[in-house]
Amino acid sequence: MKVLDQSVLSLGVFETLESEVRSYCRSFPTLFTRASGYKLWDAAGREYIDFFAGAGALNYGHNHPEMKKKLIEYLLEDGITHSLDMATEAKGKFLERFQEVILRPRGLSYKIMFPGPTGANSVESALKLARKVTGRTTVMAFTNAFHGMTLGALSVTGNKFKRKGAGIPLHHTVSMPYDGYLGADIDTLDYIESNIQDSGSGMSLPAAVIVETIQGEGGINEARVEWLRRLESICKNHGILLIVDDVQMGCGRTGTFFSFEEAGITPDIICLSKSIGGYGMPMALTLLKPELDIWEPGEHNGTFRGNNLAFITAAVALRYWESDEFQVGIKKKGELLNRRLHQLVAQFPALQGEVRGRGLMQGIAFSRQGLAEQLCAAAFSKGLIMETSGTDSEVAKIMPPLIIEQSGLLQGLDILEASMREASEKLKAGQTHS
Repeated sequence: MKVLDQSVLSLGVFETLESEVRSYCRSFPTLFTRASGYKLWDAAGREYIDFFAGAGALNYGHNHPEMKKKLIEYLLEDGITHSLDMATEAKGKFLERFQEVILRPRGLSYKIMFPGPTGANSVESALKLARKVTGRTTVMAFTNAFHGMTLGALSVTGNKFKRKGAGIPLHHTVSMPYDGYLGADIDTLDYIESNIQDSGSGMSLPAAVIVETIQGEGGINEARVEWLRRLESICKNHGILLIVDDVQMGCGRTGTFFSFEEAGITPDIICLSKSIGGYGMPMALTLLKPELDIWEPGEHNGTFRGNNLAFITAAVALRYWESDEFQVGIKKKGELLNRRLHQLVAQFPALQGEVRGRGLMQGIAFSRQGLAEQLCAAAFSKGLIMETSGTDSEVAKIMPPLIIEQSGLLQGLDILEASMREASEKLKAGQTHS
């Protein structure tokens, strides 16, 4: 009890000294002290299963032993920690590894740009480059999209609450309906292509289209393979650059290293961040086709565009992609997760849930307002960390580290089941009383 009291007192530091903008410490009100693999522990010694994975930055889990070992060795040898974009051994080895393990086996040819350490940095550089290459200003984005919190990234984000935080008008973008936004029977690309072709539509020819193959923050909305292929075709036919934001869905989250591999498309520009650093280290990449690399030296830069510590851990993380074993494992766990989620939805029909997503990016959407938030809070009280997604927080999102063992996945899902049972019983009780 004494330790728990200390934890509560410690939380007061954040309430007193940290800005009101803090969010995750409100959803998970405890003082975390330790983490390993797919588990965390708080100051009271309580264990939590992680179905959150640092919002996708910890695909390889917490404190991965091999990455930690290499990182400590590098630090003890006085390896370069900060170098802007100077040539360092750590960066050179990462570039070679990424080419050998990721790009070449997939037949992909991209130049690698280090835009700054966050996903928003990658998106900003992609938007800037697309406008520079084409000489056009408009960028097409999609309903429910989320691309970051800086001004350019917000301009292609659909969430009204987050857009309002910009404090100024967000210009030079147009929002179009994502796949399925207008219903299952309507192909939104018919409407989009009509707007592009029709001289009376009022829409300028876009410099680029930016898209997520699965909208993680937007509610786990998944674009069909056929839709993505046709979108690429439309872009090619009209000289529009195709940007895929793979910040959260990349690095294996959907099963393959890039989330668009199943569709067989080749984006002009790819945005990567979150788990590309391997260890939770800040790092981002912007991949661009060689013919698009028309930057002048220093035209887009940043003080922290070369995180050498992340290069070390990222190079280790690429070992997972040297064979198909890891990818196959993600697919199997994703299938297990999908089966169990459908069982839960069928088991508790009063909650009216809908399963969404693929791989280890899945969740249950609920039409009842506040239900997903209640479920996540109940799950946390039982030792499971998971968050909501969607513009109205209507989806209970399951996004564990990719290295999670099957037993850990099932244990977490058991907690989710208990939380859903409680919610269902409360709902039935409330209906009975009314």
